Amino acid sequence: MAPSPIVQATLQSSLLAAVSNILAQAITAYKNNATVTIDWVPVFQFVLFAVVSTPPNFLWQDFLESTFPAHPSPPPSKSSKSSPDSKEKKDKDTSPPKLSLTNTIIKFALDQTVGAALNTLLFSTFTRSLRHAMLHAPRITNLPAAAKYWSSPNAVDFRVVDFAVVWQEAQAEFWSLMFAAAKLWPAVSLVNFTLVKSVQGRNLVGALAGVVWGVYVSLAMGG
Repeated sequence: MAPSPIVQATLQSSLLAAVSNILAQAITAYKNNATVTIDWVPVFQFVLFAVVSTPPNFLWQDFLESTFPAHPSPPPSKSSKSSPDSKEKKDKDTSPPKLSLTNTIIKFALDQTVGAALNTLLFSTFTRSLRHAMLHAPRITNLPAAAKYWSSPNAVDFRVVDFAVVWQEAQAEFWSLMFAAAKLWPAVSLVNFTLVKSVQGRNLVGALAGVVWGVYVSLAMGG
């Protein structure tokens, strides 16, 4: 049995999140003329965020599309009910419904305001909480050792996290992240809502764009 669309989307996003952080570390090493050695702790942090954030984002895109469909079916005309030739005419007309400009604008506006704000706050609060919970995490460049560390009971300790401080940090960086996101995500949303028909396809496009965004955020946050 094939996994559900949400599970497929989460796996795709998780893999691409790992790629984005690895690329960011490689870029940092190149800029510093250093040997490329991957610290797997931040890679796992980005993967974990993808696991947490992808399902609600998938459901958000599904909600937008089901509420404001890109290609809504036209309502049946009155003449189609009374005319004997209407069925034959309908069978001949196989052209797909036109793109709804109104629905596209509404989806775009909601995605770039409500969706963008919630995603930014989710990213900031989650990743910063995780960093505080792993404040003394060592640099681990061996993948099996990193996996063993992450599975240990004391690897992540949210008891030491001061969530008031996390919230202050998230608020402090909110607008800088929003302005940075405005250079990329509006174009991604426009492509998704006009050219990509399925929610699964839109998630894949978003995940691919997320590689670029993940590299930027990783570099901005110190890799």
